[in-house]
Amino acid sequence: MKTDLFIGGKWVPGSEGTFPVLDPSSGETITSVARAGASDVDAAISAAHEAWPSWAATAPRQRSEVLRRAFEAMVERREEIAALITQEMGKSLDDARGEVTYAAEFFRWFAEEAVRIGGELRTAPGGANRILTFQRPVGVSLLLTPWNFPAAMATRKIGPALAAGCTVVLKPPEDTPLTALLLAELLADAGVPQGVVNVLTTDKPGELVTRALADHRIRKLSFTGSTQVGRVLLAQAADHVVKCSMELGGNAPFLVLDDADLDAAVQGAMVAKMRNHGQACTAANRFLVHESVVDEFTEKLVSAMRAVPSAPVINERALANLEAKVELSGGKIQLGGKRTKGSGFHYPPTVVTDVPRDSVLGREEIFGPVAPVFTIQDDEDAVAFANATDMGLVSYLYTADLARGLRLAERLDAGMVGLNRGLVSDPAAPFGGVKESGLGREGGYEGIAEYLETTYVATSW
Repeated sequence: MKTDLFIGGKWVPGSEGTFPVLDPSSGETITSVARAGASDVDAAISAAHEAWPSWAATAPRQRSEVLRRAFEAMVERREEIAALITQEMGKSLDDARGEVTYAAEFFRWFAEEAVRIGGELRTAPGGANRILTFQRPVGVSLLLTPWNFPAAMATRKIGPALAAGCTVVLKPPEDTPLTALLLAELLADAGVPQGVVNVLTTDKPGELVTRALADHRIRKLSFTGSTQVGRVLLAQAADHVVKCSMELGGNAPFLVLDDADLDAAVQGAMVAKMRNHGQACTAANRFLVHESVVDEFTEKLVSAMRAVPSAPVINERALANLEAKVELSGGKIQLGGKRTKGSGFHYPPTVVTDVPRDSVLGREEIFGPVAPVFTIQDDEDAVAFANATDMGLVSYLYTADLARGLRLAERLDAGMVGLNRGLVSDPAAPFGGVKESGLGREGGYEGIAEYLETTYVATSW
């Protein structure tokens, strides 16, 4: 198990000692990893900056083959990576296996996109010259990932950056740094040149990121995390006008209309709510159920949730936050509602009904296995309540009428809509939100564009 920093293709100790990584299932220390200091940040940026010209000039097919080998290595080592994710993050082994498969696909998808970076040639409308455009990598990229998907959030950023010809400095979260370090090892084995990928671990992220963004050589910032932190980073990035991608918080509504197939809706709800034990920005946050079916849907949901075993959330802070939100909700607890006794940070699947719309469960992202159920009267009421938030990452909608569903999907303030589906994430699809849920897109054809700049050449012949 690698626990040092990865800078310039070498494993080096941190200049500020180490910090512990805990197992959320038991609360015990797994190991300690290097804590990066200011000198390490400078060294990583220097390594990435020095490696950039050569990597940018590398033929797209060669970059593609490196990513393809990384994909194959992840598939081959799936059990090893999944076990590590389960140990440091706490999700079930089946969920961890699913994450590794999903994460590896970003390497395969962007291996294919690396050879499709395009340009354009056209005649200016006035006829005086030709308009020639080409795309080139933006430069050294600072990648900041969250703890809830330690493999997938890293590959979703590293994949397009390397495909575009950028070099990267990755800072994984303090709760789950081990998976990122394993990915660095895997990428080096796949043929990534020294300095192209650098990994810095720390439990003092504010200091590290502030230092990095003060360096003019950082030309791209990609962050996944809370809206509150995203605002701070955008302000810091403004000093050097750094190109930014932000995948921020959510408050996803899950609409169940009067004509919905309730069994299918509950099945989708379990995916949308309980994937990763509710610790996902795409998790269904508010269940908006038509008054004619709310009782039946709730009964079925409680039954399905009761069958799910209690699992750990990431840390004590997250556990206390869930307890407080349920206590302040003002609703009736139909299932769960109290932390599971014993070691670790376990919280059971919880269903709360009769929740006031202005309660904390209606206004804030929950990030845990808590499902608040709200009653809606009609389509207009559903859309109005769904959109009554500053967030707009994803919405879910269940109806037997496809045309009705598509009409409502167009009216939902969300970057993504799951129509009769509880899962929207796909490496081939553009992932991202509107309003305060973010800027830019990850995945899909759009994902690589976030790491490219367009140059226009005026010429004639």
